[in-house]
Amino acid sequence: MNRRKILLYLGSAAVVPPLAAKAQPLPLPRVGFLNSASPDNYAFNAAAFRDGLREAGYVDGKNVTIEYRWAKGNYDQLPALAAELVSRNVAVIAATGDIASARAAQAATRKIPIVFTVGADPTRFGLVDTLSHPGGNATGITLFSSTLSAKRLELLRQIAPGASLIALFMNPDNPNIDADVTAAQEAARALGRQTIVVNARGPDEFDAAFKAAVAQRAGAILLASDPMFLGQRTKHIALAVQYKVPVMYWTREFAVAGGLMSYGSSITWMYREAGIYVGRILKGARPADLPVLQPAKFELIINLNTAKALGIAVPQSLLLRADEVIQ
Repeated sequence: MNRRKILLYLGSAAVVPPLAAKAQPLPLPRVGFLNSASPDNYAFNAAAFRDGLREAGYVDGKNVTIEYRWAKGNYDQLPALAAELVSRNVAVIAATGDIASARAAQAATRKIPIVFTVGADPTRFGLVDTLSHPGGNATGITLFSSTLSAKRLELLRQIAPGASLIALFMNPDNPNIDADVTAAQEAARALGRQTIVVNARGPDEFDAAFKAAVAQRAGAILLASDPMFLGQRTKHIALAVQYKVPVMYWTREFAVAGGLMSYGSSITWMYREAGIYVGRILKGARPADLPVLQPAKFELIINLNTAKALGIAVPQSLLLRADEVIQ
């Protein structure tokens, strides 16, 4: 082969695409995970969310990417974090961590689908039109925690019958505080009990709130449903034991961590269902067509070790009603 033929051959080969070339993989869909708490204290809930996604057919790093944004108890940071997720072109926002997260996500976008996890009535905050027909770009799961105040106080009365004054332990930054306080006060009046409100915006204010409750002779505490309290459960429980005050908590994670008792639904169930809903939306479902889920089961958990530390003899009738007794 002469030099001219060799050059022609090489030139024609350069314009032929290599047979082994492969198409570039499509980018993985992004899911925004917005939460008002901290990753170290809420890892178990994030894991439950991923479990739900996996059940729906999505695995982080394999066929979906989760972008986490944590407010670490600073609720005023949520709007900026939500806007950041919108700018990342996420396919869905999981607005976990109660009403504050959900409202921040909805304020940031009316187009990107939102799956929320809240403890209050989402219709009260305009998150959805109705529970059965959300109607917009948001749907999710609610624990309806405020509606359980009467039951929690009735159980608390049984374990602390001499407590005529109940302290309502609240986070004043929680958007649902007014409804929580009203529901608890009405339930307490029906049981012949009086109430006071003590506030704590973060763990640094827990001790002062406990001191205020004890100084006013509160015989027991009803803790409000709030992500910050759950994230800081270890410190709250330690102070309850230190001040010898019986506390009713709102989900089993408190009792498992050493809290005296809890009554409510499983928060990990809520996060798992949120993951499943996100997966369904990634497959094409519309939030407007997915009804807001509500818990079908409520659990009473009693920690006998803590009862002993507090000097409380738990009535046998209450133990028989418990779904789980920790000892």
